[in-house]
Amino acid sequence: MLSTPAPSDDLGFLAGGGEATRLILARDWATHPLGPPAHWPVPLKTALSLILNSPESMILCWGREELFFFFNETYFPLLGPRLPWAMGTPMREVWADGWDQAWPIIEDAYAGRSQRFVDLPWKLATDRGAEETWWSFSYSRILDDAGDIAGLFIFTNETTTRVLSDRALIESQRQLRALNDTLEQQVEQRTAERDRMWNTSPDLMVTLDLEGNYRRVNPAWTTILGYDPAEMIGQHAFDLAHPDDMEATRAALGTVRGGMLPSFENRFRHKDGSYRWIQWVAAPGDTEIFAIGRHVSAAKDAEARLHEATEQLHQAQKMEAIGQLTGGVAHDFNNLLTIIRGSVELLRRPNLTEARRGRYIDAIGETADRAARLTGQLLAFARRQALTPQRIDVAEEVVAVAGLIETLVGVHVAVRVERPPHPCVAEVDRSQLETAIVNLAINARDAIDGQGEIAIAVGCARAIPAAHGRGGVDGRFVTIAVRDDGSGIDPDALPRIFEPFFTTKGVGKGTGLGLSQVIGFAQQSGGDVVVESTPGRGTTFTLFLPQVDGAADSGDVPVGAPPGESGELRILLVEDHPDVGAFATEALAELGHSSVHVAAATEAIARIEAAPGQFDVVFSDVMMPGMNGVALAQVIAARFPHLPVVLSSGYSEVLADNAHHGFDLLQKPYSVEQLSRALRSAVAQRRG
Repeated sequence: MLSTPAPSDDLGFLAGGGEATRLILARDWATHPLGPPAHWPVPLKTALSLILNSPESMILCWGREELFFFFNETYFPLLGPRLPWAMGTPMREVWADGWDQAWPIIEDAYAGRSQRFVDLPWKLATDRGAEETWWSFSYSRILDDAGDIAGLFIFTNETTTRVLSDRALIESQRQLRALNDTLEQQVEQRTAERDRMWNTSPDLMVTLDLEGNYRRVNPAWTTILGYDPAEMIGQHAFDLAHPDDMEATRAALGTVRGGMLPSFENRFRHKDGSYRWIQWVAAPGDTEIFAIGRHVSAAKDAEARLHEATEQLHQAQKMEAIGQLTGGVAHDFNNLLTIIRGSVELLRRPNLTEARRGRYIDAIGETADRAARLTGQLLAFARRQALTPQRIDVAEEVVAVAGLIETLVGVHVAVRVERPPHPCVAEVDRSQLETAIVNLAINARDAIDGQGEIAIAVGCARAIPAAHGRGGVDGRFVTIAVRDDGSGIDPDALPRIFEPFFTTKGVGKGTGLGLSQVIGFAQQSGGDVVVESTPGRGTTFTLFLPQVDGAADSGDVPVGAPPGESGELRILLVEDHPDVGAFATEALAELGHSSVHVAAATEAIARIEAAPGQFDVVFSDVMMPGMNGVALAQVIAARFPHLPVVLSSGYSEVLADNAHHGFDLLQKPYSVEQLSRALRSAVAQRRG
């Protein structure tokens, strides 16, 4: 049985094969049982790369039954007229006239009885016509990872000439004398053949002494690197190597001295000063080293262009995602702004009744709240929200929010909570956790079309399984699994469900930001979300949050004055935006407080230093030029520990990256009531 092909876009395993590689690439593999080369199994790629780069005559037959025939350049002369069509063809077709003789040998190899045959007679129809030939070869089986037979390696050489020569020697000595007479001529002929190969090879060929000094180089050095062979004699292998490749070159020389045959790549300096990529194969001898180098700069350039094109594709995909995100934000905000703008215009009309005025004001307020929730969901998706983590018994929190969920899902949906026998504590933002649980429950309600059962199970786990293209994560996690028995999620939609503004619901039934908030909150908190869904049988969303030791934090109100208590507070307002500063100043005045407005953190520190006891609380924006609000709060905490600080921000990367900033935070946009409660709570907590 053939191995299942592993998807890959890499054809690098064909490098170094020369004309054999060209034959592979020239064949139409679309209808071949192996499929395109890029998708061949990794063991096939590895074995094929080995034979393509071997100086020995080698064959690879792949597949236990099919035995698809592959070979290297050295094997070309043995194929004769079969050469143009043999690559990838089943072996029984390539050597049909010798198949009956080959099959028993193959069966022995499959059984683990690999053999080596020397001068084995074989009747074949070669390019010389049908005749008896002699061969020396060995068959060995290839096993896959499971231990099953994947194919054969065959080392082969035709020994017909030698066998016939030996026969001739045995049949007639005295011929021995004639052979001796022509020995010098034969030596000259063999030398001429060797020199012809040396002189005409398109690859670099070189012999070196064991120290790495060049003894002889072939003319290809002039063609590829621009050097005359004579000027290379006596130079060292390191002389032309690129400085960044020196270690690899030194290691390869050391390896070949030890008797290995390394294959490695480095860059050699051309005579014009530029560099060329060379792929080397070396063979050691007793007193010298022989090496062949193939010029692969073109392949390297193609690889670089492919990488660049891939990066450009990734950038295009990012831009498409940004376009989808900004389009969705613009759509939703334009809807909200339409309500606000229309309500403002209606408020300006004369003779407006108090009832209508109240409706328009309520519409503006509700729309502003919706806009704030939208930006909050976007920040959650981007994992850039400012979190206020607490130690929470997650099971207790789920039970507490279950009542709200029952109200939201309706009377026809049963909500069942499954809790563990022991506390499962996580350190997370309570409000974001509640929002995530509600979002998952609403998603489940829509999946069951408002009728059925939703189960919310709390537990503990020792790892997050692989999800979203990343591997699993070991650790201790609290899990919240929200299960429904609804329609499930279509497999085509499953990879996109966490994208912002992506939704399979009908128009007006969701913005597509609920699941984005869930995964953003989970990942920013150090966890993740895993989805299991079967169309027609339901879906389970499992929220993973890091588990912590110890008991949950108490939810007691800080000792001191309650948030609604009357009494003037002296407030130092630090806000660089003039309009926001003016609003906050007016709001504080309406609440009965006195305030001093400064636009920079350095000015605020100077004011406090001038009279440390003149302020009850500092109310500061986070994002400001120069020193930001968190840094200001840290200075105040260190130098004026009895002065409370309340921070305010619509978005701050500093807060998003550090959930444990340690200061009270009021998210923008905030209401006057929220401002009052935040300031009085901070003062009461500090006094307590």
